[in-house]
Amino acid sequence: MIVYRRGSKGREVIKIQRALQQLGLYLGPIDGDFGGGTESAVRRFQRARGLLVDGRVGPETWRALFGEEIPEPSIYKESLAYRSLALTGLFETGELPPECFAGLTGDFDGQGLSFGALQWNFGQGSLPPLILRMNERYPDLLADVFGEHYGILLQVLSLDREEQLAWARSIQDYRFRLYQPWRGYFKTLGRLSEFQAIQVETASELFAAASRLAADFDLWSERAVALMFDIKVQNGGIPSLVEVIIRQDFAELDKDLPPEALEVEKMRVVAHRRAEASRPRWVEDVHRRKLTIAEGRGVVHGLPVDLDRDFGLKLAPVYPD
Repeated sequence: MIVYRRGSKGREVIKIQRALQQLGLYLGPIDGDFGGGTESAVRRFQRARGLLVDGRVGPETWRALFGEEIPEPSIYKESLAYRSLALTGLFETGELPPECFAGLTGDFDGQGLSFGALQWNFGQGSLPPLILRMNERYPDLLADVFGEHYGILLQVLSLDREEQLAWARSIQDYRFRLYQPWRGYFKTLGRLSEFQAIQVETASELFAAASRLAADFDLWSERAVALMFDIKVQNGGIPSLVEVIIRQDFAELDKDLPPEALEVEKMRVVAHRRAEASRPRWVEDVHRRKLTIAEGRGVVHGLPVDLDRDFGLKLAPVYPD
């Protein structure tokens, strides 16, 4: 049974929060994160409607709130490439999907402005190609988003890198937070499905490499591909020496384990060994991220993550028989 409860995340939670806000029951942020405030508002709604008061939005509460049957989370219908990018985007931006696609930071790291699930930026020249592609495919939509500043945006995209960096630094304060209206413009752009599709397309080579890497290690699950994608993004890959150690560890695993249990044990090995090979200051972060993916749940950067519930990333074959 589909139930949205404390810890649920995503578009459906945003819809719940907005409905409760309109009823004057929810006073918190519309952030897509089903926390205590949302739970409290749901209980008040249930009590007012004579429903079971449990703070969870199941079929009956959803029907009372919206007059329709409860849907499964929309992210479940997205491609594995989208879901993998959204997971890594959560780690990279600290934002839940779909907000991770609108992750926005200023020049704290010398990159001028970083944007999107993988924090493409001006400093490395990785961000302009995405915006230019958006302009090629959807010029009217991009113009609508940036309004009277659309022309300025196009001028910036034609500048050399140092000039782009100077411009990016000119539209943010000393805390590296972008001024309005630019902050709102970029956030709106990142929330558009058209621009999210461009982000997925831009990350497609990394995703293809991750899929090959999973297959090279005889890993077959969606979760394994997501693990390898996060490794490609955060760590660049698996060095040959680390690969040798991983395969040695694989050889010592109990081959009589059920396939699902063996898959998890293999992913744990990959998580441990890739983290150990990281720079000392990053070992703990890499280990926490990778082990969370391998085990299907965990806490990363203070955020509880459940791959199946939040992203539809299951311990299921990428290519079912």
